[in-house]
Amino acid sequence: MAMYLIGDIQGCNEALGHLLDRLDFSPSRDTVYLLGDLVNRGPDSAGVLRRLMALGDSARSLLGNHDLHLLAAAYDVRPPGRKDTLESVLKAPDRAALIDWVRQQPLARQAGGVLMVHAGVLPAWTPAQVLDLAAEVEGVLKSKDLPNFLAEMYGNLPNAWNEGLRGASRLRVIVNALTRLRYCTPQGEMEFASTEGEGEGPEGYLPWFDVPGRRTAEVTMAFGHWSTLGWKSRPNLMSLDTGCVWGGCLSAVRLGATPVERELIQVKCPQAQKPGKR
Repeated sequence: MAMYLIGDIQGCNEALGHLLDRLDFSPSRDTVYLLGDLVNRGPDSAGVLRRLMALGDSARSLLGNHDLHLLAAAYDVRPPGRKDTLESVLKAPDRAALIDWVRQQPLARQAGGVLMVHAGVLPAWTPAQVLDLAAEVEGVLKSKDLPNFLAEMYGNLPNAWNEGLRGASRLRVIVNALTRLRYCTPQGEMEFASTEGEGEGPEGYLPWFDVPGRRTAEVTMAFGHWSTLGWKSRPNLMSLDTGCVWGGCLSAVRLGATPVERELIQVKCPQAQKPGKR
């Protein structure tokens, strides 16, 4: 029985199929965790969702920023952008089932000693707090208040966590940290303009995982979202977005009993989009 993590798929269903074949993945034996951004930019977002739905409980997903964007488009909150490729879902005959499945997925998971998020966590949050705060958003995603939440979800402010935050501001900070974060200050002030690789952020900002005193530092964390960072493996950290949609690889890691026993498995992806402005 194996446990796998897979990085950002972004609608690259053919690559996902090839990767699962490479893993010799068996739904009756193995479990795969998908680290978010299941859809968008690639050619077959609906195919990705259908494949994961068919795998049942053996495929356990997180939501990323592109998955939340799909929900916003489905609820007519924000129209698809120039580079978005969401039509295969939005115009699908089984659209209702696909959208309902997406809105049931969490923003954080913990399994096998690994805490998983799509993007990052703020330095003040403990592992238990990450899961609790994610659950606050998950509750709204499953509720009748979803359209109102999506209408208030976008924006960069507040850009730091405060225990006194309430309502839309509180949920927005949680969503932004878990699905968009790359760089923040040691005090937890988030910055969203920079998409460069590690060490190329603005002055005074660090990759979220390098902030001194981060309260999740004692647990192993896995995340995607940051394609310019690529594959990174530390004893307590794994990044798995290796730019599939940009012509890179779709990456999986098979977890072992120790970090040394991790196995990286990759398949090359055809370039679906070129990096640049939306």
